[in-house]
Amino acid sequence: MRDLQIDWLKCFVATVDAGSLSSAALEVSRSQSAVSMQLKKLESALGCRLLQRGPRQLELTHEGQTLLGYARRMLDLQAEAQAALRDEAIAGVVRLGVPDDYASRYLTPVLKRFAPRHGGVEIQLDCEQSTSLIPRVASGELDLALVSRDHARRGTLLFHEPMVWVGAPQFEVWSRNPLPIAVYEEASLGRRSAIHALALQGRPYKVVYNSSSLAGQIAAVESGLAIAALTQCSAPAHLQVLGLAHGLGPLEPMQVAVYRSQASKGSKAVDSLQRMLVQTLRHAGP
Repeated sequence: MRDLQIDWLKCFVATVDAGSLSSAALEVSRSQSAVSMQLKKLESALGCRLLQRGPRQLELTHEGQTLLGYARRMLDLQAEAQAALRDEAIAGVVRLGVPDDYASRYLTPVLKRFAPRHGGVEIQLDCEQSTSLIPRVASGELDLALVSRDHARRGTLLFHEPMVWVGAPQFEVWSRNPLPIAVYEEASLGRRSAIHALALQGRPYKVVYNSSSLAGQIAAVESGLAIAALTQCSAPAHLQVLGLAHGLGPLEPMQVAVYRSQASKGSKAVDSLQRMLVQTLRHAGP
């Protein structure tokens, strides 16, 4: 078996994350044919297929799944070694976005690692829903954002975050008909997920509370106005997680990704924070 080259692994990981050769080519700044060639060299060196064409995008084979974890670790270690040997002070401003849902659970451990290493970097943090953050990153108003993906090629996938129904046990709102629900704003992925799940069940419902704020959703549930669909990481322990026993079907999980603006390319401060987000949060979800 031949030695594995870093360039092969970069193209492999980029293709997995992007879901297609064309999108991976943009990530690694190569042509689509060059990415394809690197993948063929990697498969030839290993003597097995790593990717196969799925119904919507390229999918990992069993051997590809086995290699992926090792490839990520090798690329992460290379990046750490390069940073350590450069030993250069990084300075600048990073404009970072994150939804309230993910800020405490997922962003805090990243910033705890990042701040001591890069004291010269100022982080400007905006907390909004993913549907508001995504266009701001696309326009270059933000450099990075931790978001719930609105489509499969948005950013670098980190993990899947479960969605759960929650209610206040003392009110048993879930037994009412039509079911009173609290939802986020019209474009919210969480709102779409909740309404889609109820539609699949044929469960009558009524929107009684509408807010873009996580705190507002929780307040509506605590006061007995409604039940709500929340990310599992943001569901308070004192609220009851509801399921089939309460007449409620499962919700689709959120695909959590780190999304970077094209305008921030070349910024070492953004490079460093993006790398640490990926290293810290990859497979962080339940």
